[in-house]
Amino acid sequence: MPHTLTGIFNLHQSVRSRFLPAARDIIVYLPPQYSTSPQARFSVLYMNDGQNLFDSATAFLGNEWGLDETAEELINAGEILPIIIVGVYNTGTQRLTEYTHVRDRARRGGRASAYGKFLVRELKPFIDAEYRTLSGADDTGLGGSSLGGLVSLYLGLEHSKVFGKLAVMSPSVWWGGRAILENVRRYRGAEHAKIWLDIGTAESASGEKTVRDTEDLRDALIEKGWQLGSNLSYLRDHGAGHNERAWGSRIRDALKFLFPPVDPAA
Repeated sequence: MPHTLTGIFNLHQSVRSRFLPAARDIIVYLPPQYSTSPQARFSVLYMNDGQNLFDSATAFLGNEWGLDETAEELINAGEILPIIIVGVYNTGTQRLTEYTHVRDRARRGGRASAYGKFLVRELKPFIDAEYRTLSGADDTGLGGSSLGGLVSLYLGLEHSKVFGKLAVMSPSVWWGGRAILENVRRYRGAEHAKIWLDIGTAESASGEKTVRDTEDLRDALIEKGWQLGSNLSYLRDHGAGHNERAWGSRIRDALKFLFPPVDPAA
């Protein structure tokens, strides 16, 4: 399929890690202000499944989120901060392993901690050195959908001093007997990242259970001190399926919540 990129991009190919067995591509979206304001520094959003975000030529079955067009529109309209978006490609066969923090009954998965080390110890320092970033937790986000949403929340809890904004979209709460709920209940960090959480009502044959799992996650976060309407936003998307079209639609509101042009608390 033809490429469908909108805006300014850099592609870093075959990035290797000492923590992970497979190299992966990294695609970096730069806001329009990056070239027009040469002294400015920018918040950064790291996104899992990077090949699905911007480009139909690389996206799963050619279905992309359209995140580049959405970001350009919102930035140009002043509805969000100008941000850098780092798309971290998954590696296909290793995706399930890297995006899950415990093993399932079939002994699959469980390497999210190593994936987190790659993001925190290798990729983020590289991006901070290569680009004009704001590197603090308040200016650093992590997000994804499905297993990518699950690993975003897990790593956000494990690295709360690094990631201060989380886009947790259609998270696979069911993985490992809903183990992520226990991770939330055991959370002892003083930091409470700003979290966008959502789910579609038609994501699976057992749609009600999927929604209930996600709302149990929402409730667990509230019990640990997150506050709806403040540092936690929850959306139940009626009729939405488990696909790039749905996530691409909802990322608009997620960006507006996580990266407003002016901090309401300022």
